[in-house]
Amino acid sequence: MSALPKPDWAKLDADRAKVLAARQDAGPPPTPGVRLLRGDAVTLEAVQWAWPGFLPAGMLTLLGGAPGCGKTTIALDLAATITMAGTWPDGTRCRQAGDVMVWSGEDPAPVTAARLVASGADMRRVHFIDGLTGCEGEGFDPGRHMDLLESTACKLAAPRLLILDPIVSAVTGDGHKSNDVRRSLQPVVDLAHRLGCAVLGITHFSKGTGGRDPVERITGSLAFAALARLVLVAAKVKQEDGDESRRVLVRAKSNIGPDDGGFAYGLERVEVAPEVEGQRVRWLEPLKGTAREVLAEAEADAGDEEETALDEACAFLRSELRLGPKPAKYLLSEARNAGHSERTLKRAKQRLGIESRKEATAWLWGMTDDVQGWDCQGSKSAKGAKESVPEIPGTVGPLGPLDEDSEVF
Repeated sequence: MSALPKPDWAKLDADRAKVLAARQDAGPPPTPGVRLLRGDAVTLEAVQWAWPGFLPAGMLTLLGGAPGCGKTTIALDLAATITMAGTWPDGTRCRQAGDVMVWSGEDPAPVTAARLVASGADMRRVHFIDGLTGCEGEGFDPGRHMDLLESTACKLAAPRLLILDPIVSAVTGDGHKSNDVRRSLQPVVDLAHRLGCAVLGITHFSKGTGGRDPVERITGSLAFAALARLVLVAAKVKQEDGDESRRVLVRAKSNIGPDDGGFAYGLERVEVAPEVEGQRVRWLEPLKGTAREVLAEAEADAGDEEETALDEACAFLRSELRLGPKPAKYLLSEARNAGHSERTLKRAKQRLGIESRKEATAWLWGMTDDVQGWDCQGSKSAKGAKESVPEIPGTVGPLGPLDEDSEVF
């Protein structure tokens, strides 16, 4: 066996010396710092619009309103306009046809598709977000998979609009905490910016908020409206004859253009296939005034709405506490998910005579024997039956009196 060649130690030492000299010449490694961009190096860019004044491209827009006012149908009507380069409600033309992506956590694809067909959409440009590839059995989660959606959307010929219904599903934490909302929605905002795609998030009004600033009525943290460049709100118009077929869509916030005005509209159903109907928007006249003014006129019976919200909150609490006490934090979380505000929930608690007591580190709410058979108006229910209430582990006896100053959720 031939001997291995001897190492050339002189050459190795020389190479090592060169490396050390290069390191010394380079100096110490750079320390972290802040990079500054001088103002005159910034390129000024005009806002790009899908629908001028109402739907900005490359940005997040919110569409909020009470249930039943047709928010999703409005969003799909705008999507249909983009797919066929059609006419906007103000009579202007969509400049260029493009692709739209639709994710719905509430309506199945056939229902959404019927509405799009009713609105005249080019269905070849419509893309329903239907799940994930390579992840058997796992559905698309807008709170975790926005990066995957962005990489897929890049392959479309012309991504122009993404609809998220509801937008709260994109929040992985608590939708009522500003930090959680901002952190969760940042990937949505980034996707819109990088693709130049309009994002339209659909959301609800909190119950019992009639008469307040429309932006403050959006369910959850104010960070939703703060992150959105434009907020649209919709409402039914209460007429003297009880007809609620007329509705209104108005701008509640815009920091890139006018923040008032809108359009009246109605909803109608048309046959889109044998025995299949789809709902679409019938746009009416333009409206003037701020969102608060328009909604105040549309929701003239705000007091009735407030009372209805209180009745619904009473029914919610009775249902939740029917079999025994539950943690106050849990009740508030479930109430928010159901659209009840904290204020209305506390009013319902007071009306029903619900008692609260602190056990260990948590507050519990419970119905006492005295109120088990009573309805929201304080009268005995028709059945008047009193069900046995099982105790929650760790609690003893009936709930004690409420200490309002110390009770926290």
